[in-house]
Amino acid sequence: MHARHRFGLVAVVLFVGGLVVGVGGTLVFGPNTGGYDTPRSVYVAQETTLGATIDSLTQADVLVVPAAFRLVARATGWGQQIKPGHYRIAPRRSNYALLDKLRRGLQDPVRLTIPPGVQREQLASVLGRRLERDADAFRAALRDTSLAADLGSTPARLFGYMLPETYEFYWQTPPETVVRRVKRGFDRFYERELAAGADRLGLTKREVVTLASIVEWEALVDAEKPAIAGVYLNRLDRGWPLQADPTIQYVLLDTKGERVTRVLYEHLEIDHPYNTYQNQGLPPGPVTNPSPTSLRAAAVPERHEYLYFAADGTGGHTFSRTLREHNRAAEK
Repeated sequence: MHARHRFGLVAVVLFVGGLVVGVGGTLVFGPNTGGYDTPRSVYVAQETTLGATIDSLTQADVLVVPAAFRLVARATGWGQQIKPGHYRIAPRRSNYALLDKLRRGLQDPVRLTIPPGVQREQLASVLGRRLERDADAFRAALRDTSLAADLGSTPARLFGYMLPETYEFYWQTPPETVVRRVKRGFDRFYERELAAGADRLGLTKREVVTLASIVEWEALVDAEKPAIAGVYLNRLDRGWPLQADPTIQYVLLDTKGERVTRVLYEHLEIDHPYNTYQNQGLPPGPVTNPSPTSLRAAAVPERHEYLYFAADGTGGHTFSRTLREHNRAAEK
């Protein structure tokens, strides 16, 4: 073979080899996630196959060329090592970087906001939508007698301590762990912001939460919450029944599974321990999970002489010292 021909063959081999290396390098290390602005969430369930993972990435509109990701995943064997969890996928990442994140299980926490003023069933649904376990698992955790006792509560009261805040949990966090962490977060909040006020009022933690839960369902305007809490405490001080409509709403939920737009006289006759028209003092526990503003209002209420309040038709209330003033306001 002439030297010129040998040189030409070597040149062709080098060119083809370089082309293969270049294509391979681009396939492995070139960007294959889109140019979107912020990282996108992808959920990988337990025992998910490579194909199902690619489907999840595609549904989240993460991959530019799914076939390239599949090829690299199979060639490296990393497609069989993908760990379940929630992942935030940054833009313009390579197949190598994406597979490395998934196979090492470098999960990103899920931001979860607990809303105020909900019942146990609603709370379980919220948690079940955001984390891997379904609502039934969270419902069972909130009803767990041993867990509630360990947290200083009971199944009937535990949901009231689920402090409405935004939390970060890993997607696969067990329901019991979620409930424990939220309750302990409430305990820290109580000691930091409520305990001193509760001590001055002579109220226990349960009583503060119970009062705050009634305020939560009564007040539409945060600024009125301390005044409403003050009315209820004034009634308690005088030995009067609270006659709090939110407790009747709780009774209706507990006995009929529904709330009503207007409390009627017939509802006040229902025999139930939470009926504050028939029973003196605070009910046995919270009617909902109160927000921080309602909790602060219960621990540091407004000092006044009001004993009544009536809705003013605008979302607020008119406060009265006497029954005559109250009846006049109610007629308006």
